[in-house]
Amino acid sequence: QLVESGGGSVQAGGSLKLTCEVSVYPYSGTCMGWFRQAPGKKREAVAAIYSSTDSTYYVDSVKGRFTISQDNAKNTVYLQMNSLKAEDTAMYYCAAGEGSTACLWVGLGRGSEGDFDYWGQGTQVTVS
Repeated sequence: QLVESGGGSVQAGGSLKLTCEVSVYPYSGTCMGWFRQAPGKKREAVAAIYSSTDSTYYVDSVKGRFTISQDNAKNTVYLQMNSLKAEDTAMYYCAAGEGSTACLWVGLGRGSEGDFDYWGQGTQVTVS
């Protein structure tokens, strides 16, 4: 089970921090990803972190603005979003997949929903 929180409405240039509490798998060896889906668009991966190494992966559109991190002791993943833009408006989903390959694909801009086995319910982020 994955439970997201932290979404909301913010003005352009503002910040939000999303939280995902994880209770699937042994947490070690898991790729944790953040995806987003805007109305009428495909769900896209934006960031990922590999639980065993803390290695992080980002798509170009969020590099330098978003930071993914984890607290292994709490099995919790975060997405700090700064300098938010209107185009960041979307439903944001936390996802979990086994192994590091899913994370590698996210970093190459080819993150796929099919690489992730578990999903949260989503949290809305609106930037105006």
